[in-house]
Amino acid sequence: MHVKLIVIVLLFLPGIVYAGKLHLVINGKAYHFDRDLKWNERNYGLGFEYEYEPQGNWIWFTAGSTFKDSNNQTSSYLGGGLRRRYLLGDDPQGLHVDVGAVAFLMTRKDFNNHRPFPGVLPFVSVGNEWLAMNMVYIPRVTPKLADLLFFQLRIKMAEFD
Repeated sequence: MHVKLIVIVLLFLPGIVYAGKLHLVINGKAYHFDRDLKWNERNYGLGFEYEYEPQGNWIWFTAGSTFKDSNNQTSSYLGGGLRRRYLLGDDPQGLHVDVGAVAFLMTRKDFNNHRPFPGVLPFVSVGNEWLAMNMVYIPRVTPKLADLLFFQLRIKMAEFD
């Protein structure tokens, strides 16, 4: 299934490369609020995020990634969302806070044996034009899972006009 997701991403990217910014996403740490169980909090993996040309303070984006999840299994997602940008100064390329939501299809071994399932999650991103930290809140959805914060580093790779 992971090969299929990578192929879909590679086929999808050429169609979106216009007026926007391509970012490398490095998945990193998770913080589980349920400290009684031993979770994998090193959710390492790679992905991408493509920001479309902003519409005022609103920015549409497409994102996808593969990473080691809380149960140390490979998980992948592909989706998109909308964020609202709040500048922390006068420079549009300076420090900002983004608040938004991402809708996605995800695959996990321990949920439907890698069959894609949909989800929508809230997030906050803090950074500047080149570098940002994404923080996603994932609520407890089943008794087997815990609510957590998931952290990603976003690095600007290219800009298209």
